[in-house]
Amino acid sequence: MGPPWQADWTKEAEDNRNALPSAARALVDAARAELVIARDPYFRGIDTAADLPDGMSVEPVQSSRPGGAHVLYFDHGRGWLRYVFTPRTADPQIVIDECVWQ
Repeated sequence: MGPPWQADWTKEAEDNRNALPSAARALVDAARAELVIARDPYFRGIDTAADLPDGMSVEPVQSSRPGGAHVLYFDHGRGWLRYVFTPRTADPQIVIDECVWQ
């Protein structure tokens, strides 16, 4: 299976997203869109994140766990989505557990 990936929000992350002003929600939605259409949601390899729009970047939460949680920064680092990708054969899924914009 491949993109687009299924993406779900934890209740807290969704509530945080919904509490943002509409302009910030549009930025979050754009970041989520980039995430679900990425060939590899962990952006592994050399220059795989080069296709991300200006102001977006991805990195693992812990460098020692490249297959664990990742952070997608958007709006030049003013906001981020923390997520985990589960590459199951039958139903691969991205779970966004933190949504922040400042």
